[in-house]
Amino acid sequence: MSPLITRLANLSFAEGRFPDQFKVAQVTPLIKKEGLDPNDPANYRPISNLNTISKVIERLCLTRVLPHVAATGYFSPLQSAYRKHHSTETALLKILDDLYRIIDDRSSAILIGLDLSAAFDTIDHDILFQHLETVFRIKGNALEWFGTYLREREQYVVTGGERSMKTRCMFGVPQGSVLGPFLFSVYVSPIAEVVSSHGINFHQYADDTQLYVAVNQIRILRNLKNVL
Repeated sequence: MSPLITRLANLSFAEGRFPDQFKVAQVTPLIKKEGLDPNDPANYRPISNLNTISKVIERLCLTRVLPHVAATGYFSPLQSAYRKHHSTETALLKILDDLYRIIDDRSSAILIGLDLSAAFDTIDHDILFQHLETVFRIKGNALEWFGTYLREREQYVVTGGERSMKTRCMFGVPQGSVLGPFLFSVYVSPIAEVVSSHGINFHQYADDTQLYVAVNQIRILRNLKNVL
């Protein structure tokens, strides 16, 4: 099978077109964690079961595009998800080190955690393509390939032995795909520039963003004394 898959992948990249027959996903709803109400649809995570060859082509694309995106210098350096040598461990180490430094300076820290609900479903394709082209300088066949990869995708749900009708996916990336997490990271990467421009410390892991600032205790006490 390897020569056939190789030829298919090379043709796909050369023509800037993702095969249409691989753009249909079977969605299997999985309960997010034990104890949640199984009758509430919001408690399920929609996992897209995709064609195996489709995932191979996605992996080949990711291997090619990731070094290019990283080399542009615009990919958030404080995004710890879906990158080599970046993980939950490195995210925790960075945040804890920053917080310990704030405490060592006799200050307090205010931390706010942001989490997007159904994050992968929030992606606007037009905005994502604009980021790929203008920020990360992906053009020509490569940009067209991503366009055909995301647009005109369909999905249907299978549960309890029943199958729904196919539905066109107008927004988002397939949860369970190889490229989905990477494209989401590209989509939210500009948040880093916005946050840092206001002098706020932050760290990102997938759709989780931690914002934290140092607050000087002595200055607060003096201000309270003046007020009183």
